Amino acid sequence: MRDLATLPKAHLHLHFTGSMRPDTLRDLAAQYGVRLPHALVDGDPLRLPPTERGWFRFQRLYDAARACVRSEADMRRIVLEAAQDDAAEGSGRLEIQVDPTSYAPFVGGITPAVEIVLDAARSASAATGTEVAVVVAASRTRHPLDARTLARLAAQYAGEGAGEVVGFGLSNDERRGDTAEFARAFAIARRAGLASVPHGGELLGPGHVHEVVRELVPDRLGHGVRSAEDRRVLDDVVDRGIALEVCPASNVSLGVYEEAGQVPLGALVDAGAQVALGADDPLLFGSRLVGQYETARREHGFSDTELADLARSSIRASRASSGTKRRLRAGVDAWLAAG
Repeated sequence: MRDLATLPKAHLHLHFTGSMRPDTLRDLAAQYGVRLPHALVDGDPLRLPPTERGWFRFQRLYDAARACVRSEADMRRIVLEAAQDDAAEGSGRLEIQVDPTSYAPFVGGITPAVEIVLDAARSASAATGTEVAVVVAASRTRHPLDARTLARLAAQYAGEGAGEVVGFGLSNDERRGDTAEFARAFAIARRAGLASVPHGGELLGPGHVHEVVRELVPDRLGHGVRSAEDRRVLDDVVDRGIALEVCPASNVSLGVYEEAGQVPLGALVDAGAQVALGADDPLLFGSRLVGQYETARREHGFSDTELADLARSSIRASRASSGTKRRLRAGVDAWLAAG
């Protein structure tokens, strides 16, 4: 059985705060005198109901972790450690997602916050060999005008390489906000050549997937697993070539499915969907990138050939350069041939 940590892959769904190592969170909490909730330090993955109450608890924990990030040094540490952890798991390309608004007060504004993350991404790429690019994300809980501001800022740093902005996202509770009101922000991002990568289709069903596809014209969809509940919606996603960033650990922790084996990974792949596995928020969900591939192998019966196809799919869905994609695909071929 081949080692999944040596399988070259791209990691396209990882949130900045949620990428933190537990030990790093403890260090920062001690430094700033923050008392952490037990659920953040007990080492157990979250198990929440898929309700607004469940999301509220998740958000409180996330906010508690975010409150421990208060300086440029903290931000740089998180990016570097995320790259180190990805490199150890075979990820040759990481597109880390960040909403700079939360960190802006500590570093002089949203522009310095973005520039710190981008510079840290360049340094981390050089140090680890894993290319780190950035997705700037707006929040559904904030005004759509804030999203437009972030989209214009992201556009200034658009590119495809390490330390550049490659996409624009929309995160937080899918039940919040009016999707259509964020369309102008995504139009700004698209004009700059950024990928549209909103969340959708995890907490809400295929109707919401259809709405996000119609209004925000995504290149990739954060999660999107519940498109499997309506074949017409899933076929539309496949026909449009929209990649799905599937995060099994998140789906289980947030109560969308009771067990990892219920995540419709096989159904999505069989329908022709382009799937990129992601860890989402390993700090809270207790499982990093390789864990998602292990789930595909253990719970869904994916063979090594099928796992290699998942890795190729993640590389294809990334915004990496053609040269980087060729190099990573060659690594996948070598991994499979070495078996």
